[in-house]
Amino acid sequence: MQDLKELNETISAIKQEILDSAGTLTSSRGVYEFKKNFLDFKKGKISQLMKEMRNIPNEHKAEFGKTVNAAKNWALDFFEELDQKLKAEERKHRYENEKIDISMPAVRTTYGNLHPVTTVANQLTDIFASMGFEVYEGSEIETDYYNFTALNTPQDHPARDMQDTFYLSPEFLLRTQTSAGQIHVMEKKKPPIKIISPGKVFRSDDDATHSPMFTQMEGLVVDEGITLCDLKGMLDMFVQRIFGENTTTRLRPSYFPFTEPSVEVDVSCFQCGGKGCKLCKGTGWIEVLGAGVVNKRVLENCGIDSEKYRGFAFGIGLERIAMLKYGINNIKMLFESDLRVLDQIDD
Repeated sequence: MQDLKELNETISAIKQEILDSAGTLTSSRGVYEFKKNFLDFKKGKISQLMKEMRNIPNEHKAEFGKTVNAAKNWALDFFEELDQKLKAEERKHRYENEKIDISMPAVRTTYGNLHPVTTVANQLTDIFASMGFEVYEGSEIETDYYNFTALNTPQDHPARDMQDTFYLSPEFLLRTQTSAGQIHVMEKKKPPIKIISPGKVFRSDDDATHSPMFTQMEGLVVDEGITLCDLKGMLDMFVQRIFGENTTTRLRPSYFPFTEPSVEVDVSCFQCGGKGCKLCKGTGWIEVLGAGVVNKRVLENCGIDSEKYRGFAFGIGLERIAMLKYGINNIKMLFESDLRVLDQIDD
């Protein structure tokens, strides 16, 4: 390029190319990429014109540079205006797609809820805490001593059999009851003792009302002058809080190695009021838990004077309470996380 006339012709051609192609651009990204063809520092067509400066006579260099800079500024302004125009169109299009019709019915929002067993566990913990019970959480892996021997379970008791207990080794097992926790507490703490011990327990049992893993809450009270009447009074208060104020309890003789006397605890049917229905199988009563006065041998195994102190203990299956409270007839429903079941439970 030897003169300004040729430069002006080249610049006019570049401007026309830009104007002709501008109509094909539909996005700010396209503008950015197209602009590089003309203004890129190394390869842009307008930027390349400056390299011709060395071929221009000295007396024309100033005019040459001024003309190229004017073309560069024109291109910058043109692309900036085009970019802003396309960005505005993009925003308008996005707003159209994202706008909300406030006259439309609201989309139903669903909320999660606590699992029925968790809800029951929280309710029971609150009830017993209001009676002065402390919470102790033991280990799910126990020794044979704490799970059986210290609880006065004979060596030939069926509960020790492999078909009932998950043994990890001859010494260690998955606890079959949270009663093991009361031994740990009585070894470390002297009376008065008033604790509940909730947690998972494991037994080789599986049908509509039993599961290989379930949740139990063991309760223990040890103090001077404790009798079976104290147990009855505490249980009456408990069932009234969980099933309704008109609910009562009855005690039936039973046997557990770690309590003497031992009882099965029934509650008056909270569905029919004791008249007899499908839930209580026409008897007016529903079995809910086992309990009894702590066996003297258990107290002595923990170094507690059985002549001075007495106690009572009880064990509650939380899945059992949840099934009764929410009308669930198969324990497996509590572990399958079927939303059709869980959505019906709103406590």
